[in-house]
Amino acid sequence: MATSAAARGTGIARRSPEYVAKKMEEGKAVIALTPQNDWVGFCYIETWSHGEYVANSGLIVAQPYRKSGVARAIKRKIFELSCEKYPQAKIFGLTTGLAVMKINSELGYEPVTYSELTQDEAFWAGCKSCVNYEILMSKDRKNCMCTAMLYDPADHYEPEETKRFFEENKKGLERLVRFKEWKLLRPFIKKSSGGKSIGFLHHLFNR
Repeated sequence: MATSAAARGTGIARRSPEYVAKKMEEGKAVIALTPQNDWVGFCYIETWSHGEYVANSGLIVAQPYRKSGVARAIKRKIFELSCEKYPQAKIFGLTTGLAVMKINSELGYEPVTYSELTQDEAFWAGCKSCVNYEILMSKDRKNCMCTAMLYDPADHYEPEETKRFFEENKKGLERLVRFKEWKLLRPFIKKSSGGKSIGFLHHLFNR
């Protein structure tokens, strides 16, 4: 997971092998395999605030199987498992990727502010291993590079509505992601480069 995140240039909350193994033992994980038992993908469930919130974390797909629909199938399966195990819980996610935002929207997630997520200190402590943790803390945990998305079983739009919202606002969401990169990273780029951030920003907005 960490290697994949580094290759994409995104952040990730690291988990130990023992932690991930425990999720499997507890039946709180989805593992995708081929008929020959080759590993294809993985995702697991975490609970916060005494089970009031659930996060589907650690989504990863093996390189040969990416862009084949496996990630969408895993996300749907882990979402269904979360609803089955925790029918009253709010299911949320933090992501920097538009592809994951699209999959979430197909399941009924909607974009929300960070204040609508769990405030469990243990959850936010997990972000310490993320490359963007300094940005998160500088914003008092109210904003970061990730977009927050939430599914509330007691009050939610239908998946058809959230999917349509994503498709209609996809370009705007993409611009929002890029704006976050510019707005939130700028102070740190300046600090680390002695103020020489113009080239970086030009590349960012013209890629």
